[in-house]
Amino acid sequence: MITYREATADDADPIARLHSLSWQQNYRGIWRDDFLNGPVLENRQDVWQKRLTQPSPNQHVIIADSNGVICGFACAYADEDLVWGTLLDNLHVHSDQKGRGVGTVLIKSAARWSYQMNPQSGFYLWVLSQNTSARRFYERLGATNQELVRDENPGGDFSDAFRYVWPDVTQLIG
Repeated sequence: MITYREATADDADPIARLHSLSWQQNYRGIWRDDFLNGPVLENRQDVWQKRLTQPSPNQHVIIADSNGVICGFACAYADEDLVWGTLLDNLHVHSDQKGRGVGTVLIKSAARWSYQMNPQSGFYLWVLSQNTSARRFYERLGATNQELVRDENPGGDFSDAFRYVWPDVTQLIG
């Protein structure tokens, strides 16, 4: 059985482990192997330790818990962008749980939280252009591709990413 709850500081390491594993599985061939095979876990541990011990006031992190094991998480920042609204900064689900609705529950939960924070706010995320399965997932949920940018990734290289947007977050919550 999967339960959903807000993350605590105690969740930093398991979230970092799932985050780095997800990057290793999904970004292979997109990001540099020396990063994915090397410091990716330490990179994510530093990020999640800070995020969960010194959270930004506009941050919300929800996790999916399967019998005491974190199998998914979403991290959003309310009103992160004046034009686009709330940023869904992360949505990762363990490969064993994909296709079971965990990602949908997580993204809709983050969208509901965003709506509670500001009903007028849009909702958006960045997705790597080569991550076609994630792009299809967001498109099925009603997101539209607004732009393509080339940005530096944590491995020190550059990748193309699309901004996917829900101008009206209620379309996603629906």
